Amino acid sequence: MDLVYFILVSYGITQILVFSTIFKPIRPKHHFFHCPMCVGFWVGVFLMFLNPFTELFTFDVSVVNALLLGSLSSATSYALCMLISDGGLQYEYRVKRDVDAEVETKTSRQVLQG
Repeated sequence: MDLVYFILVSYGITQILVFSTIFKPIRPKHHFFHCPMCVGFWVGVFLMFLNPFTELFTFDVSVVNALLLGSLSSATSYALCMLISDGGLQYEYRVKRDVDAEVETKTSRQVLQG
């Protein structure tokens, strides 16, 4: 259950930092601060260091855990941001098309001669 709490907290903080209008005036213009995957990694590392001050989740504070929890936070924050938007669940409908469709390749003498 600790892992579920960690994922939800990291997603929430990442969503607020990247997309909220409250932080828009102070958010730097660099693309890093508009990327849920990038910010999500550092949110995961930050939450690992907050671990001794909360009982919500308990992980050992170490370099390996920082890398693993940062990666987990990055991946899940990105995935959830791609699945959920302000309007609800996002979905994309794709039509499978024939890749080997025949293309008409007629040429005229005028084009080839200049």
